[in-house]
Amino acid sequence: MAFRLRNLADPRGLAVIQTAARMAGWRPHAAPNGSGVGQGIALLADARAGTYVAEVAQVAVDRANGQVRVEKVFVAHDCGLVIHPDALRNQIEGGIVQVTGWTSHEQLTFDNHTVTSVDGYTYPILRFPEVPQVEVALIDRPDRPASGAGEPASMAAGAARANAFYDATGVRKRATPLTPARVRAALA
Repeated sequence: MAFRLRNLADPRGLAVIQTAARMAGWRPHAAPNGSGVGQGIALLADARAGTYVAEVAQVAVDRANGQVRVEKVFVAHDCGLVIHPDALRNQIEGGIVQVTGWTSHEQLTFDNHTVTSVDGYTYPILRFPEVPQVEVALIDRPDRPASGAGEPASMAAGAARANAFYDATGVRKRATPLTPARVRAALA
């Protein structure tokens, strides 16, 4: 976050970063804490499209069994004019839940002939108890046209989780899903 704040001049980008950090109770630190619980931040700044999103993810990593749980997600979202706040929040929250599934479990598998991930057992999806708590702050800009609001929050999500994993463990993980087997191998 400190790097972004030092090097980003765009006031809308700065506003979403500062808002998400404030929501999450972000405490600046120079190195990963390695405690098994971490926070990570990510920014999507698309000035051309007019959408800015900062997201802080908080994860807990169980080193023994390799489970990674996304506990909380804080999203600051600026897509210009907010026309329908409730619908926008629902869209953002749905995207966060979907990406949590992608980064936790979902992956396409296949053999030499066909796709082998064809049902709920071979292509596991996020279960209700795994859904993180999501808090959304909408930054309404009535002086700007409304812009993209669905996918942008999803685009920042994977990076925020990867950064939170690094904070929690001190290990960089750049491939998802963060399955228990992959996590145990990365931490070995």
